[in-house]
Formats: sequence, structure tokens, C-alpha cells
Amino acid sequence: MIALMAGAAFSLIFTLLTTPLFIKLFNRIGWGQFIRDDGPQSHHAKRGTPTMGGIVFIIGAVLGYLFGHLVAGEPFTLVAFLVIFLMVGLGLVGFLDDFLKTRNQRSLGLGGWSKIAGQVIVATIFAVLAMNFPDPDTGLTPASTVISGVRDIPWLDLMFFGSIAGAILFALWVNVIVVSASNGVNVADGLDGLATGASILAISSYIFIGFWQNNQSCFNPNVFQDPDLAFKCYQVRDPLDLAVIAACIVGSLIGFLWWNTSPAQIFMGDTGSLGLGGALAALALLSRTDLLLVLIGGLFLIVTGSVILQRAYFKITKGKRIFLMSPLHHHFELKGWAEITVVVRFWLIAGLFIAVGVGIFYLEWATAKAPAL
Repeated sequence: MIALMAGAAFSLIFTLLTTPLFIKLFNRIGWGQFIRDDGPQSHHAKRGTPTMGGIVFIIGAVLGYLFGHLVAGEPFTLVAFLVIFLMVGLGLVGFLDDFLKTRNQRSLGLGGWSKIAGQVIVATIFAVLAMNFPDPDTGLTPASTVISGVRDIPWLDLMFFGSIAGAILFALWVNVIVVSASNGVNVADGLDGLATGASILAISSYIFIGFWQNNQSCFNPNVFQDPDLAFKCYQVRDPLDLAVIAACIVGSLIGFLWWNTSPAQIFMGDTGSLGLGGALAALALLSRTDLLLVLIGGLFLIVTGSVILQRAYFKITKGKRIFLMSPLHHHFELKGWAEITVVVRFWLIAGLFIAVGVGIFYLEWATAKAPAL
């Protein structure tokens, strides 16, 4: 608990106080946002606003995690470092994309396939690390090769296909989740504070999930010795530290949102959006709640789906559109909604999805019945 509170507080204070310094630095070196010509006209006033703000809150989250553990005198864990690895790794892919945009002064940086290749490389390394290094006390690896809903689903064990095929299938599954989550947050990052606020809500859910899994852990003596609890315990490695790193990311994002809310003085860029998507994917995989991410990241799924639907309909009908513009938040802008109105309403939608997801997580535990003898 001390590590969580100290780490989250440090992360929040760090981004709240240092973001103005980064804004001045990015302005000085010319890291300004380039705006698409075909975007909403109101966005052209944002041209030149400092971007790559993801650097600030990624640094804040990592330093907060380290600070919290040093203050509490608690050991670092592999699962938290895997979350950091995926967040930083995808953040670097996003940084390269942002850097090319600012250097070439165009709205496109890395090509689409080049960006996906970078995501796949980082996700595959994460998958290999997550499948290995079992804990000497519990025998658990950081992630499970069993596809999970709110916990591992026994009949969906990928190792059923053999160790080599199972490992390949697991790596593919990790890539699907990582690429989907990171691109989902990236697509949602189109309005001031939208992706930041939605990410705060989504990642906050893993603070609760981590706490609950720790309290109901199969390795907690008060749980596995209680016949009323033992049958519904969680086999998750170091869930409390997952809650700690999630809290540090949330704290860092809250401090950043102070400067990123409308009118934004800095944008997170692909550096931040890809990094946050990576953090979400890692938290889902390591807490063994893979499929629950569909609800926890429900808003990101909707805005990404609007882009896919728009493009598919455009090609099928040879030029017709469903929305005035995709992603979906730009459609409502063009309908006359104020930017802040779209952002707040989309935050509410994100919150509703997350409430349903966390509710299902708890309901599964509360309604679980002991297996028949």
C-alpha cells in the first residue's frame, strides 16, 4: 500500500510540475504537431502545439514505480517491469513516428506496415519473456498460455496443441491484443484530453483488479485454507504490484491531463498513445483478464471500429460514407458539438463500459459455486 500511494503521488507531482518545462523544451527544438489538411477546420489552430508528451508521463510512471518501492523497501517484480517494457517499447515506436512527422512536417510518420512491424517486434519479445521465468515459490510464469476471460479458461489452453505450436499461438494471441490495444488508444487520441482521460479510467480498473486478485490469491493462507474461498481464488503472479504500476501510470496521466485538457498545451503524440495501449495490453495479459479488455477498452474499440466501418463502406459503395468523418469523435465535431462536449461524453461512455467490465469481474467471483464432489 505504501509503494502504491508513494509511487502514484510521485508520478502525479512529477508530471504536474515538469510538463511546463517539457513544453518549453519541445517548443525550442521544434517538436510541434502537424495537422491534417482534411481534418476539422477548428484543429488548424492547434498546429505547432508541442507533441510527444507521452515522454513526460512514461518517465513519470517509471520513476514513480521505482520511488514507491524504494520508499516502501519492497522488492521490484518481473510483472511490473514487463508492463514497463511494453509501455516503453511501444512508446519508442511511437516516438519514431512522431519524430518523422515533426522532421518532415507532414501528418504521416512511419508507414502503416512499418509501425505494425515495430509493434509486433516489441509484443513478441514481451510474449517470450512472459512465458518464461517461473516464480521459484509459486511456479507461475508472468502470463499464462491459457486464454482468459475474468480468469484463465481451462479448456482454452493453447498448450493443448503442443509446446512449440502452443508457444507460437500464444505469441500470436499476445500480438493481437497488443496491436489492437495500442492502435485503439492511438485512434482515440484526436481531441484534447480524450485519450488521456479514457486511459485514466481504463487503467484505474486494474488497480481494483490487482488489489482484489491479491486479497483472493490462491497463495494467500487466509484464502486457500478457507473452503468457502479456496475454489474461487486467483492464480496470478504478483497482482498487488500490477496494481502499483497501474496506480503510477494513472497518477502520471492525471498530472499530464492538467496540461493536456482543452485547450491542450501539449499532445501525447503516438509516443504516448502507443505506450498507453501497450500498458493496457500488458495489464490485461498479466492479470489474466484478456477478454475483459474488450469492455475495459470499450471506447477504444468503438472509435477504431468506426474507422474500419467507414473505410469498408466507402470501398463497397465506391465513395459513400456512414460518418461525416472518422474516427467517430470527429463526426460529432462536424455535426456542431463543441470539442469539450465530445470529450466529456466519450469519457462517460468509457466509464460505463469499464463499470460493466469491473462489475462482471466481481460478479464472476461473487456468484462462483464450489465444484461438486
